[in-house]
Amino acid sequence: MWKVIETTDANFANDIAAWVSIVDFWAIWCGPCQVMIPRLDELATKMWTKAKVMKMNVDENGQVPQTFWIRAIPTMIIFKDGKEVDRVSWIQSVDFLVSKLESHI
Repeated sequence: MWKVIETTDANFANDIAAWVSIVDFWAIWCGPCQVMIPRLDELATKMWTKAKVMKMNVDENGQVPQTFWIRAIPTMIIFKDGKEVDRVSWIQSVDFLVSKLESHI
């Protein structure tokens, strides 16, 4: 199984630079975020040769969530070549996220 990568304010720019990436902005206390954890694990396993699956804890990292105007969680942003290309919020199915990622590969 491929793992979801934990990214931080410090390494975010480097983490999204080379691959198509999806970053889940989340928090431990967020119920819907907890629902997404196994779905993101499955997404990482399905997409490991095509895209990076990452998460960022908004309580531990403030700069990047503020830069991207994260106002609700979970919010997932897809990046390509370091730039935002798509965004979804709330609970999503793995199949929906796969289709979103594949549309940017």
